[in-house]
Amino acid sequence: MNALVENMTGMNVMTDKVIAADFLITAKSGVRNLSYAITEAATPEVRNMLKRQLNTAIDTHEQISNYMISKGWYNPGDAKAQIQMDLDNAQLALKVAQG
Repeated sequence: MNALVENMTGMNVMTDKVIAADFLITAKSGVRNLSYAITEAATPEVRNMLKRQLNTAIDTHEQISNYMISKGWYNPGDAKAQIQMDLDNAQLALKVAQG
């Protein structure tokens, strides 16, 4: 899609939003997986390395969340607003898929 069409349809924003949301989900998975790995680590050295990685993953999640909040793409403090946003995004995805 060229830039003019992307701007006219709003797909440039949707693409950025989708990328950010995917990154946020990945960061959340990283936090969860690292937390689990820490409980399974056999040595203090491995636990400490995993804790450092966990702190990095938490910081990354915070940065992505703050970015998405600043863009109006994520509203973790208001469940109703977030659910409506998710429904709107799903409707837009369906429209795009139908052409």
